[in-house]
Amino acid sequence: MNLKGILPFSHDLLNRIILPGDTVVDATIGNGHDTAFLADLVGVNGRVFGFDIQQEAIDATTQLLTEKQLNNQVTLLHESHAKMTELLSEQTIKAAIFNLGYLPGGNKTITTLAESTIQAIDAALSLLEVGGITILVIYHGHPEGQTEKSAVLNYTESLPQEQFHVLEYRFINQRNNPPFVIAIEKRKIKPVSQK
Repeated sequence: MNLKGILPFSHDLLNRIILPGDTVVDATIGNGHDTAFLADLVGVNGRVFGFDIQQEAIDATTQLLTEKQLNNQVTLLHESHAKMTELLSEQTIKAAIFNLGYLPGGNKTITTLAESTIQAIDAALSLLEVGGITILVIYHGHPEGQTEKSAVLNYTESLPQEQFHVLEYRFINQRNNPPFVIAIEKRKIKPVSQK
């Protein structure tokens, strides 16, 4: 297939902009696969901040990072991603990724929620460098996911085009509410010319 799947597409976007030494965020670490991918991209001189409210996710990610010898550049936070601004107030970030929904293989009743997700996206965009990117992978095949999808689409569609490019990437002919991607790039604001 020449068209990239949802996760390969997300990783390709991250791979294009993240350089060794950058600071990035995994806003929903889950089982740690994105965290490890980011840690590999930023290298030993970079930093990944990973958020999750579930100890199960922290434990799984710690184990994966240990196996891959990527612990040194990762800080895992057993906190809601909604606290991103307060916990990372001194940082600017090159990228952030969110996988919205529930922990794969975990308790499906514990999901990301529309209100805290919007707070977290807003925080990520405020910390983002010009030219940086925030990626939202939206899994909406469950009731809370439908509510969250609507809230995220309303929020991202209303972002000012002078400040952000917002892209939606999805396969429109797949069954069963397939996941899709929203990618948000922070633009350089051009100064208003003086006459």
